[in-house]
Amino acid sequence: MLKPAGLSICFVSAMLTSNGQDIAELERRNGFKDIKLGMHIDSLNAEIKLRKEIVEQDQYPAKILSVTSPGLLSIGEVSVNKIEVRTYKDRIYQIEVLTEKDARLMKALESVYGKSAYDMKNQTYFWRGNTLILKFRSYSRNQLELLFTSYLILDEMKADKEKKVEEIADDF
Repeated sequence: MLKPAGLSICFVSAMLTSNGQDIAELERRNGFKDIKLGMHIDSLNAEIKLRKEIVEQDQYPAKILSVTSPGLLSIGEVSVNKIEVRTYKDRIYQIEVLTEKDARLMKALESVYGKSAYDMKNQTYFWRGNTLILKFRSYSRNQLELLFTSYLILDEMKADKEKKVEEIADDF
């Protein structure tokens, strides 16, 4: 027979499993279709066009690239309107997918990744893994946005900045 403490642990575990997110699946997929977070942009089998060079968070040099490929034109029956990736040192750290509005997308996402969390301030649903986050929101009247972001590359950006500061400090 389970003791009260053991019973409550089992109950909490069951609640997290049934209502929680499937982080393992989010981590395993690590991006959208063939576009994986952290991959080198040259290894992507698609047409890539430079949209613009930017400075992310006013500190990190990055590029915004448009991606097109026949395999990326739809998610099931839902049309994909635009795909852009952001790169740092030619490695993908963010994937933005704009689709037509279709309620089936949310149902499909929750069937794959589990129940989402909701950020009321930004009106965004999200699934958070250890190395990435997937955000889902209404982008415009007729479009939805899926935004995949890699924590690993963002951490790399911060580490590179700290190295540069240390190099300057060592030069005194």
